Amino acid sequence: MPAFHYVAITAQGQEKKGVIEAENEKQARQLLRNKTYLPLHLRPAQEKKTTTHSFSNFLSPRNLSGRDLALITRQFATLLSAGLPIEEALLAVSEQSEKPHVKGLILSVRSKVVEGHALASALREHPQSFSSLFCATIAAGEKSGHLEKVLTRLADYTEQQSQMRQKLKTALIYPSMIIFIAIGIVGFLLAYVVPKMVAVYSNLHESLPTMTQVLLVISDVVTHYGLAGIGLLALSIFFLRRLLKKNASMREKAHHLALRLPLIGKALKTSNTARFSRTLSILSASGVPVLEAMTISVQLISIMPMRQAIEVAVQRVKEGTAIHLALKQANYFSPMAVHMIASGEASGQLENMLERVAITQEDDITRLIEVALALFEPAIILIMGAIVLFIVLAVLLPIFQLNQLT
Repeated sequence: MPAFHYVAITAQGQEKKGVIEAENEKQARQLLRNKTYLPLHLRPAQEKKTTTHSFSNFLSPRNLSGRDLALITRQFATLLSAGLPIEEALLAVSEQSEKPHVKGLILSVRSKVVEGHALASALREHPQSFSSLFCATIAAGEKSGHLEKVLTRLADYTEQQSQMRQKLKTALIYPSMIIFIAIGIVGFLLAYVVPKMVAVYSNLHESLPTMTQVLLVISDVVTHYGLAGIGLLALSIFFLRRLLKKNASMREKAHHLALRLPLIGKALKTSNTARFSRTLSILSASGVPVLEAMTISVQLISIMPMRQAIEVAVQRVKEGTAIHLALKQANYFSPMAVHMIASGEASGQLENMLERVAITQEDDITRLIEVALALFEPAIILIMGAIVLFIVLAVLLPIFQLNQLT
C-alpha cells in the first residue's frame, strides 16, 4: 500500500507532520479527517523532493544515516527471525521509527513489496539510502531462502561500520577543540592585544626590531583582512571539493598524491583493503558468486588508483587467475593479507579468511589513528607555544632595546 507524507492541522490548532498509508491521496485525506486532522499537504513517500532547499530540509535529510540503517536492519532481522512475513516486519519497523523520513522510506519499500516486487528490487529504488552491497546481499538471501541469516550478518556489519565512524568522530573531538581554541587565541592576540601593546612604540624615533615589524605586519593583515581571508579559504575549499567531485582526472591526481603521503597513504590503503575484504566476505558467505561479489566490492573502494588496480585484478580472475595472485599483482594488498586469502582459497574457507583480513586491517587502522592522535596533540601544543613565544618576544624586544639605550 502506498505511503504519503502529510502536513495537517489538529483539532487543537497545532501543525502535525507524519506518514500515513492509503490506496491513494483521496483515501489518505479521508483517513486524516477521520483522525480529526485538517490535511494541508500530501505527497507520496517515494517522491523525491523538488528543488526547494530550505534550512529545515538541510537539517532533516531524507537519506538514511549509518546509525539509522544499522538500527532498522537489526530490527528487521529480529522480526524476520521471529517468523513475521516481510511486509508485516517492514510495517513494524516503520512504526518503531520516530523519524518521518525514515518511516516514509520504509513504507515506500513496503508498498513495493506488497505490489509483488522482491525486497531487493524495492530497496534498489532508493540507491542513496541502500548501497549496492546491501541490495546484492538481500537478493542473495532471498534466492537462498536464508534472508533472516543474511540480514543478521548485514546488521552486524552496519553496526560495526557505524561504531567505527562514531569512534573516529569521538577521537577527533579533542584535537579539533585544541585547534579551534589555538586559532581563536592567536587571532585574538593578533587582532586586539598586539596592536594596543605595540601602539606604545609608535612615538619612538628608534627603529623597531625586525621581529616586531613582522608581527605588526601580520597583526595588520589579520585585523583588516582576517574575516575576508577566512571566507575566501572556505569558498576555495568548497569549489575545490566540487571540482574534484566533477573532474575525474583531477580527483585521480589528488588520490595519487594522497597515497604518497607517509601516514595518510597507509591509512587510505588499509581502510580500503578492509572495506573490500569485509564486503567480499559478506557477499561470498551470502551465496553471491565470487566474480559478482568482487565486482560489487570494487565499487566501494573510494581511492581511484586502487579501484582501477583491483578492477584489473577482477578481470584477471575472470580469465582464470587465482584471486590471491590477482590481488598481489594489484600491489595494494599487504603480503600477510595475500597469504591469508591464498590460504582461504586452498582450504575452501575464503569468506572466513577475508573476514580475518578485514579484522586485521581494521585493527591496523585503529592503531594508526591512535598513533596519529598521540603525535598530533603535542605537535599542536608545541606549535601554539612557538607562536605565543614569537608574539611575546616581538612585544618585549623594543622594551629591552629601550633599556639598553638608557
